[in-house]
Amino acid sequence: MSILKHALLGFCLILCIATLTHNQPVWAEMKQVCVDVKDKAGQPVKDKSGKVKQTCRTMKQHKKLEGTKVPEKK
Repeated sequence: MSILKHALLGFCLILCIATLTHNQPVWAEMKQVCVDVKDKAGQPVKDKSGKVKQTCRTMKQHKKLEGTKVPEKK
């Protein structure tokens, strides 16, 4: 094969790998969840400016799949 064919094949291979690894799965969306920080007494903790302190985490949120209804036993 000529050098041009090798270069074209290599470019197509790199393009395919980059496309497949770049896309994230559709079923796992990222969602940021924030929760107020509370002290031992259960009261919210406030910072210097008077705002309630929060801890935030990024979590995967999976979509529930629909299934068929389980028949009841007789």
